Parts: sequence; structure tokens; C-alpha cells
Amino acid sequence: MDQYAKAGIPFHWRVEQAATGVPIVYTYVLDPATRTYRDGEMFTGVIKAAAPFTITADLGAL
Repeated sequence: MDQYAKAGIPFHWRVEQAATGVPIVYTYVLDPATRTYRDGEMFTGVIKAAAPFTITADLGAL
């Protein structure tokens, strides 16, 4: 993740599968002053995000 931050990539999403099988999406937002990511939102079930673009996605349907 540090390589993405150093490259200036403004958003980073990490997708994992919980022990229960449920997909989890973690989002991170770049702080341009420190070139590090801060925690964004976490989604299970349905993603409803506005940044970096508006998206709604049902993780269970993927």
C-alpha cells in the first residue's frame, strides 16, 4: 500500500473475504500532505460510495 501512496494514487480499496464467507471492502483515501492513506469506509453487503465516483454494487451478487 505504501507504494500506491508514494505514487500519489488517491484511492485504494482492499477486498477480503471474512471467515463467514462474506465479502468485505475497505477503502482508503490518500492524504496528499503526508502521502499516507487514512481509513475510509468499510462495506459489507452493498457498496454505496461517492468517491472516487458514485457506485452502488451488491457484493453478494458478484
